[in-house]
Formats: sequence, C-alpha cells, structure tokens
Amino acid sequence: MDVAIVTVGDEILAGDTRNTNAERLARRLAERGARVVRMLTIPDDAELIADVVTDWRGQFDAVIVGGGLGGTHDDITMDAVADAFGRDLVLESEVREDLIAHMADYEGVDPEDLDPAAVDLNLEAWGATPAGARPLLNPVGLSPGAVIENVYVFPGPPAEFEAMFDAVADEFGGDAVSETFETAAPEASLTDTLATFREEFDLVVGSYPSRDGRNRLKITGSDPDRVAEAIAWLRERVPLPDEE
Repeated sequence: MDVAIVTVGDEILAGDTRNTNAERLARRLAERGARVVRMLTIPDDAELIADVVTDWRGQFDAVIVGGGLGGTHDDITMDAVADAFGRDLVLESEVREDLIAHMADYEGVDPEDLDPAAVDLNLEAWGATPAGARPLLNPVGLSPGAVIENVYVFPGPPAEFEAMFDAVADEFGGDAVSETFETAAPEASLTDTLATFREEFDLVVGSYPSRDGRNRLKITGSDPDRVAEAIAWLRERVPLPDEE
C-alpha cells in the first residue's frame, strides 16, 4: 500500500511548529507494512490543497491530509478537499450531536439541556465535512476528520491527529518489511559495498550516518526471507561496532 502524507500549515513552513505528525505517522505506517512514498508540507492555500489532493488521490492508494480543520479564518482544508471532489460541505447529524456533547461537557451540563442556538460555536464551520464522506468523530477535540474515497483528512493538533489515525489504522497495511543494523564503517567507505549490494538484491537500502560512530543500514523489501538474507550478506562485508 502506497501512502502520501500532506501536511497543511503556514506555521510549519515558517518554522514556528515542528511537523511531528508526519514523522510519527510515517513510522506507524511503516510498522503496518505500508510504504510512505510522498511527504509534502504546503501553506494554507485552498487552491493548492485541492490541486495536490486531486493529483495524488489518483496516483496513490491513500492520501492523508493533516491540519487546517476548524472554524478559524485559516482553517480551509476541509473546504479545499471538498472542492477537489466537487462536493458541498454538509453538517452530518452525528457530527452535530458530537459537537453539542463536547460543548455540554465544557459547560458542565447534560447535552439534552443545552440549547444549540445558545452555543457560542458555529457548528457548520467547525463540523462540516464533504457530502458523502465518512465523518471521523474527534475523541479529544472539536473538529471531525473525514474519509472521502481514498483521502483521509485529520486535524492538526498532535493528540487529535494521533487519535484519529487510531480510529482508521486497520485500513492501512502492506507487505513492506524493514530490518536495521549498526555498522562502525564511515558512510563514505560503504560506496562500493552498497553498489554491489544493489546488483545482488532487488531491495531498498538506506545508509544513515551518526556522530557516535554507529551508523545505520536499513534494508526494506516485501519478502522477509530475502531481507534477512540481505542483512546477513551485509554483516559479512561491513565492520560492526565493538561489543560493549
């Protein structure tokens, strides 16, 4: 399963906020055997968001879009995704009830005793999703996410993003297998060995240097036995760190 991750937010591009969502999501997808094949951060630009979603949903098995949900002026992601599919935004009854329940909890009253007209919250702005989409209720925040065909839309706050992925995690998987081991060899000294490796194995090899002298080699493929064979091949040809 090939997955693309799109993060939306001017604050990330400005360096004001770290993109921890994409980092953690990529790791969790890899753990499930899916392959992250694209990762992109874009500004709060509705036209650009719609263009990227339109382009990538036809290229990849799934596109996960994070950030820019809510009722403030720069929360435009859900509108943009709806535009990408040519659909209107609608407030589903289950989302409306969930928003009212959140507000009732905030006010410390029973949801049945809360007058929606008296709620200081634009329910449509905070809860509308594309028509025909599957809303994803937000267990730790207000704005819902949504699934529309192969596009998943999550809120940006990390706790909400994580909780929403938890709700759909079983929909992601694949046969990608990775193994990593450490080597004492400087990265520059591995050039010939890795060139030979690529001739011998139809696998992906990554070399990741470290300042502590324990550089990492990561092998990824779809056949666990072949990956194990490749790891053994490399271990015979590169120096390993001294055992402590």
